[in-house]
Order: sequence, then C-alpha cells, then structure tokens
Amino acid sequence: MRRITIAGFILIMVTPWMFAQNKVAAEGQRVAENWLALVDAGDYAASWDQAASYFKAAITKEQWQKTISNSRGEFGKLLSRKVKSAQHTTSLPGAPDGQYVVIQFDTSFENKKSAVETVTPMLDKDGQFRVSGYLIR
Repeated sequence: MRRITIAGFILIMVTPWMFAQNKVAAEGQRVAENWLALVDAGDYAASWDQAASYFKAAITKEQWQKTISNSRGEFGKLLSRKVKSAQHTTSLPGAPDGQYVVIQFDTSFENKKSAVETVTPMLDKDGQFRVSGYLIR
C-alpha cells in the first residue's frame, strides 16, 4: 500500500511539471512556425523584427537579410517541413541561461531534398517567446 501511495504522490507532483513543459514546447513550436513562415515568404526584414533581442544583438538587420537571402536562395523553394523534435531547456552552449525550446524540423527544399532546420525560440525580456537562433544542415 505504501508503494502505491508514493507512486501516486510522485505522479501528482510530476504531472503539472510535465504539462508545463509541454505547454512551453507547444508555444515555442507555434512561434517557430510563424517565424519560419516569414522566412519562407522571403520577408527577412520582418523575421529579424520579430526575433529575440539576443538574436538582434548578434546580427544587424542588414547582415541578417544578406545572410539568409544567400543561404535560403541556394536551397530554393520549400517543399515540405515536419517537426522532428521539440525540447525545452534552460541552458544552451554559448547562450545565457533562460527558457529555450530547441525545435528540429525535417525539411525538403527544391535544391536540398533532405535538410534539418533547427529553430530556437527563447523567452525574451518581455515574457514572450521569440526566435533566438536558426540553423540549416
């Protein structure tokens, strides 16, 4: 009987934490997909405008527009994108501690059939999730 009580207590304590983690991951995914829609449409200026302050501190708007235009231009039109994973974390190499969601997408472009896009939304200073990092491999 005691094992059941302890197991029940653990379940009661862990369930809200798991729900919160899933909610954070879902919000991060929503933000990432909305941001990617801007990039897919070629609206690179708006993607920079909607990025996290950490992102904006790392690259100017003009640098971002040039960099993303060159790399995405080489890949061609988006064909498909599917979430591969979404992981909530509070620590990333080379970044300040905070609330992050690392999302990987299996993506296919006209000129790159198999790619993995990594989009990392973070909880920004104003309490909103915004994209702080983007990488295509």
